[in-house]
Amino acid sequence: MRCPTDGAELVMAERQGVEIDYCPSCRGIWLDRGELDKILDRAAGTPAPAAADAGPAAAPGGYPPPPGYDGYREPGYRDDGGYRDPGYREPGYR
Repeated sequence: MRCPTDGAELVMAERQGVEIDYCPSCRGIWLDRGELDKILDRAAGTPAPAAADAGPAAAPGGYPPPPGYDGYREPGYRDDGGYRDPGYREPGYR
């Protein structure tokens, strides 16, 4: 049987009595009729493992936020909208 995604030959593996076809190149997994039901039935019979307390979640990128940063700009930050041309603003605008 060929992979529908990339055409590579599928490899069959048996896991806990369920035959699973997988593609070694794209790592896609395909199940025959009834195999997903077997997997779901077995998963429902076993309790889910308890999640370990990992502590506070890290910031995106794995770096903690800088100290004292609350997500807002520092006081005195002036946003000119990215325009450097002083003539862009209307007269009398401050």
